[in-house]
Amino acid sequence: MFDPKQSVLVVSAHSADYVWRAGGTIAKYILHGAKVKVVILSYGVRGESNDLWNEPGQTKENVERVRKEETLAAAACLGVTDIEFWDYDDYYMELEDPAKVDRLATLIRTFNPYHIITHGDLDLLNPDHDAVNKFVFKATVLAISNGVQLEGTKTSKQTRIFGFEPHQSEICDFKPEVIIDITETIEMKKKAMNCFKAQGHLIEYYGYKAFIRGNHARRLSGNQSYKWAESFTRRFPYVGEWLV
Repeated sequence: MFDPKQSVLVVSAHSADYVWRAGGTIAKYILHGAKVKVVILSYGVRGESNDLWNEPGQTKENVERVRKEETLAAAACLGVTDIEFWDYDDYYMELEDPAKVDRLATLIRTFNPYHIITHGDLDLLNPDHDAVNKFVFKATVLAISNGVQLEGTKTSKQTRIFGFEPHQSEICDFKPEVIIDITETIEMKKKAMNCFKAQGHLIEYYGYKAFIRGNHARRLSGNQSYKWAESFTRRFPYVGEWLV
């Protein structure tokens, strides 16, 4: 049974990653009353905005502006109202700085998410995504450690961590470990994806991927009402009293 107290923290390397890979799941949690916070580490100016850089006279400042406007519009389509932009550089993302890790660990302690959704641990074609995966895990380790003193915070409990499906699944040897039905929020996700004109070539691609995962959801569950889905890896095994 769904528990609206199961808050979700989403950590996205670039402006659009969370929409392509988890937009339907995010919208579903919000629709059912859960708190969701999205942290966007980078606008993706250098490596995620190729179409914008084809425009004559383009500038970094204008690309940032467009990307921020796009992702705010997409967030609104999903129902996201709690969103932060940390404005780090992309390609390559430098996230080894202890102050950056402490910043995220502090946020984890203060927001106290039940779930974290972020990038998985293998994305051969995008080094930023791998860097964010390691960054988030480091921060969660600090957040749960009593000996780590972060001013104004209390140690948090172990958080469940789920990884986005990478763009080129087969090349990255991706195997879905969790498949979430997003049939009731697919139209919200489609509207959100259509906000990203800077990466318009991905709109059809991720719509098709949600359709394929919906097919898998029906086949594996036997539930014929599942039409669209998103898939994730999980960092830690499921723990419970019964098989589910």
